[in-house]
Amino acid sequence: MAEATAVAATEMTVEMVKASQLGMKALGAGIAVGLTGIGTGLAEMAIGSAAVGATAENKDIFGLVLLLTVIPETIVIFGLVVGLLLLF
Repeated sequence: MAEATAVAATEMTVEMVKASQLGMKALGAGIAVGLTGIGTGLAEMAIGSAAVGATAENKDIFGLVLLLTVIPETIVIFGLVVGLLLLF
């Protein structure tokens, strides 16, 4: 009797499998956005300080510095797109 109860407790229904798959998709989307956000933050840490220093010394390179600061921010947009593709 106890063996039959243990087997019944480990079986997964179709609804349980679908809910688990939906949860894994959401987890994957969250990891994609979160890790790209962390990567962007780490990149911005070094680039931002160097950009401010370079702009303080020569104000003529502000456009170039702004472009170099914006490029790493596109990484998180890619992560967001991947996350949305996983969810929908």
